[in-house]
Amino acid sequence: MRYIPHTKRDVERMLEAVGADSVDKLFDSIPERFQLQRDLALPSPLDEEALIRHFNQLADGNCSSAKCGASFLGAGAYWHHIPAAVGQMLLRGEFFTAYTPYQPEASQGTLQAIFEYQSMIAALIGCEVVNASMYDGATAAAEALLMALRAQRKRKRILLGRAVHPEHRAVCQTYLSETPAALESIPFTTAGLTDLDALAQALDETVAAVLIQQPNALGNIEDLETIGRLVHEAGALLVVSVLEPVSLGLLEAPGKLGADVVTGEGMGLGSGLNFGGPGLGLFGTQQKFAWQMPGRLVGQTTDEQERTGYVLTMATREQHIRRARATSNICTNEGLCALAAAIHLSLLGKTGFAELARTNAANARELCRRLDELPGVQRKFSAPFFNEFVVQIEGDVPQKLHQMAQSGIIGGLALEKFYPELSNCLLLCATEMNTLDQVERLVAALES
Repeated sequence: MRYIPHTKRDVERMLEAVGADSVDKLFDSIPERFQLQRDLALPSPLDEEALIRHFNQLADGNCSSAKCGASFLGAGAYWHHIPAAVGQMLLRGEFFTAYTPYQPEASQGTLQAIFEYQSMIAALIGCEVVNASMYDGATAAAEALLMALRAQRKRKRILLGRAVHPEHRAVCQTYLSETPAALESIPFTTAGLTDLDALAQALDETVAAVLIQQPNALGNIEDLETIGRLVHEAGALLVVSVLEPVSLGLLEAPGKLGADVVTGEGMGLGSGLNFGGPGLGLFGTQQKFAWQMPGRLVGQTTDEQERTGYVLTMATREQHIRRARATSNICTNEGLCALAAAIHLSLLGKTGFAELARTNAANARELCRRLDELPGVQRKFSAPFFNEFVVQIEGDVPQKLHQMAQSGIIGGLALEKFYPELSNCLLLCATEMNTLDQVERLVAALES
């Protein structure tokens, strides 16, 4: 559809219809101090062909994986291969919407897809129930903490591992800022793992939940079994955030290691990076907490003729039940992203998913081995890792990243912004997308 602007006469006729002297009169209800007293700082208008050229020039500035050639950046958003079949199946007309079905039982195909997604993720994270429609990994973790406060009404303290992704901790702080809850940080050790002694000392009968990331924001694998035991001895709930779900092809599911709630980011399953989004919030818990869970839950049943059917078993948002009883105000349905994840997982299968995880781990270890051979580069932490690790390097880290970018290499994440004590440290990630040639290029760039 072409954009056809209103003529001066069109504007006059509309103002006459609503009884206003000018467009400015339409904004009289906004206090003058909040009104912009100047024209918007916009460039002059362009004709259609000039506008197309302008947008093409902007697009040329994007650094796609094909153009950059080598990316070793992870930190919560991981570069994975998305099979072409995923996108092709998403184009089917019955799935070509991300919105929630308002007459759910008439949308059997959509409900079955969500049910299959829930079943696969439940097996992956080790939880009895999994919902749909969470925004992303950060907000899913925040919703889990809100759920813990509902389930543990007399407890008002939340403990956040400092080795949880710092931006996710910030989202949790924002979500809980208007609640009586007090958020406290638990440090990590020189090995790059949550400090169990500090955790044990902080735990008491006032703690509602503890949030831990696995693998953590430094790439290291936490001892969830021990953490779960400490948390449960204090009567609190353990929430585990998994931002790299491919790790679960090798690591034990958090739900089987004591996690009461497992959240995560499913972007790497079916969706891909896409310049930062959309994300897919994973959220699972145990059956006893199901009624405290936000989002939607699809169930399987049979009708009077014993035919299999799918129903919206739970929808706990304020639109469906009394506002005061709602456990969430989640509006957007991430159904299309969930479907992409289900398709991707079904294409891989159990064997393929485990093989994908092994390839990630092997590539990361080869990268780590090669970097260990470089003078002035050493691994910062001794804990085991999956496909991401921290190295300490000599020199100006941001400058080195800039130099690598000039040669088409995204060389990881400088950690000083989030962890001042790691000012000379770099977080590097290797997935199945990183070839030996790319590893050699990164090593050569750091060497020079």
